[in-house]
Amino acid sequence: MKTRGRVKNFRPKILPKKSRASASAIRLKAGADSSLKAVFKTIGVPEDRLFSPDPFQLEALDAIGKADCLVTAPTGAGKTWIAVQAISRIREKGGRSWYATPLKALSNAKFHEFSEIFGPDQVGILTGDRKERPDASVIVGTTEILRNQLYDAMHHGETLDTDFVVLDEAHFLGDEDRGVVWEETMIYLPARIPLLLLSATIGNAGKIAEWLMAIRSKDCKVIEETKRPVPLYPLFLHPSGTLLPLLATDVRGKGRISKKVREYLFDENPQRLTSTYSQLPPMGEILRILDKFNLLPAIFFLKSRADCDHSLELCKDHWVDDPYRIQTLHQRVDEILSKNPHLAKHRQLRHLEHLAVGAHHSGQLPAWKQVIETLMTEGLLQAVFATSTVAAGVNFPARTVVFLNTDRFNGREFMPLTPTEFHQMTGRAGRRGMDHIGFAIAIPGKFLDTRLCAQLVTATPSDVKSQIRINFSMVLNLLLSNTPDQIEDLLMRSFATFLLMRSEGKRTEARTLSGTRHKVLIHAFNRHLTFLKLTGFVAPDGSLTPDGRWASQLRVDQPLLIAEGFRKDIFPKTDPALMAAMISLFVSDREMDDRVDRRSVPPPLFESFITVNTALKPLMRDLYDHDFDIRPLYLRPAMTVYAWAGGMPWEEVVELSEGAEGDLVMLMLRTADHLRHIMSLIKTFPEAAEIAGLAIELILKAPVWMEIDA
Repeated sequence: MKTRGRVKNFRPKILPKKSRASASAIRLKAGADSSLKAVFKTIGVPEDRLFSPDPFQLEALDAIGKADCLVTAPTGAGKTWIAVQAISRIREKGGRSWYATPLKALSNAKFHEFSEIFGPDQVGILTGDRKERPDASVIVGTTEILRNQLYDAMHHGETLDTDFVVLDEAHFLGDEDRGVVWEETMIYLPARIPLLLLSATIGNAGKIAEWLMAIRSKDCKVIEETKRPVPLYPLFLHPSGTLLPLLATDVRGKGRISKKVREYLFDENPQRLTSTYSQLPPMGEILRILDKFNLLPAIFFLKSRADCDHSLELCKDHWVDDPYRIQTLHQRVDEILSKNPHLAKHRQLRHLEHLAVGAHHSGQLPAWKQVIETLMTEGLLQAVFATSTVAAGVNFPARTVVFLNTDRFNGREFMPLTPTEFHQMTGRAGRRGMDHIGFAIAIPGKFLDTRLCAQLVTATPSDVKSQIRINFSMVLNLLLSNTPDQIEDLLMRSFATFLLMRSEGKRTEARTLSGTRHKVLIHAFNRHLTFLKLTGFVAPDGSLTPDGRWASQLRVDQPLLIAEGFRKDIFPKTDPALMAAMISLFVSDREMDDRVDRRSVPPPLFESFITVNTALKPLMRDLYDHDFDIRPLYLRPAMTVYAWAGGMPWEEVVELSEGAEGDLVMLMLRTADHLRHIMSLIKTFPEAAEIAGLAIELILKAPVWMEIDA
């Protein structure tokens, strides 16, 4: 095996004293409360044993043969096994199955997993980015793709070509941004197709099942499993370096903080873990403590991307003393990078190889995150510093999870963790078949509410709330196959309306509430419908005009602006790089500093940008006047997409973007997704569709599009 000049039993260079002090100014004395001795004795690896399904798995499998089924269980409890067995039954009968997930990364992982189980030629994938074997007996894809297929089936008066649907991570029904897609999918799915929902533990599973029974006119069985496959023990790291039980041992004191932790919290001048050098604790010292008590590997959940990256620097003093482990890690990294040379220059490679630690967050290249996930899953890393996004559906197990904050950024603001979010994160603690016990450690600091953390450990799961909302894409697609009156009936079937109809109190009050909520939805629908009539996408009688029909295929966030661009013939017809740049204008949804030196902007790009802006201003003004949200069209994202499509090296494009690599990749991927929708307009705009296809090829290249070969 070819290596890159490594020395056996390599140790990282010792930093100069000044640098080392800044990396870890606080020294901790590793210790543990005497009450933990018995707990730590249970740490170990379970004996290998033949797999035996748990009762809830067998119960769910039995229920699927008779009705729809909603399975709620802790992370790692074995929900996928249920789906695999059910899919196998469908395949034995010659049927087809659809397995939908919220994340492209999770879809890719399930695609590989199912390909090993059922055979590569039997499994296809549809995520927008990937389209492989769409006629296979098992399809894995994102829920958005499944929802779009339901739109198409309704339009053509057909039924979805599948015999079984699995919605993984079904609690995404309550996701503020994407929950509407889950709700639409459940409403539109024909009742003849059995539905299996797999979810983290949620508080109102019964209500969701009742709603499904009401709109699908068939039974829906709820299978609830509350027991974790690996028990969880919560700890508290005192700033002295001593591990303490977080909760009192008295089971009647639900969520009650232990005495020694309370004493610390009430201390008027408590000891701190942070120093003048860093607002983060000495991560290397913490790793040393966890290592002493056999609590590694660990996932550290941090507040920001910058904290994740900075934490790696704070580990410089934590050497891995196991030469065999380091040698194995080096060899494995070599194997991966030899097949993915672009990653060989990654700035965090030295931390990965020499300290066995990595950072994982949305600002990084997807391929690099996949490297981290692979090495962590194979047990070669000691710690990963991650934002809470790693908890959502990625198979990323550890013995311990560490909390430094009890809030989470939702895209707009930091909000306290919900019980469901907390349980998803702690679900990574304790690997089934690899651990007898898992641990969650609270580390005191500016952003950690210790009392909230203690409450979350034993809190009941959160309820899922309806997030249905009306948008132009939904209205256009529903009008393809429904009259406005029929759409009103569909909206009446929403989960939000159902919950209000079932609300407590007098029936008349419940009906009043239901009517109010229903009127809100209908009002929103009619407001969108009126605007579509004013702009010529919908006829006075409520049917789609020819423009409305092709515009309905633009299943994107701003379909009207893109459609108006086609109606005014303002998009490039001969330059695919310029086409990609112009379409990226409708993708970027982050406010940014758009000040650029006009002299640095290529003339064709600037001229096209001015043309698009000028042509769309009247429609944007009309949208604003009718109280619809509009986004500015930023030049900088278009500059970066144009430069990348034009052949500028990736490192220079990243510098031009003034953002993180992960954000830039997301911009490229979303632009490619929008271009695919334009390709669907081939009958109406054949030239644009052809140019869109060429544009996709220009931007989907490494490192934007690369799946690591591990």
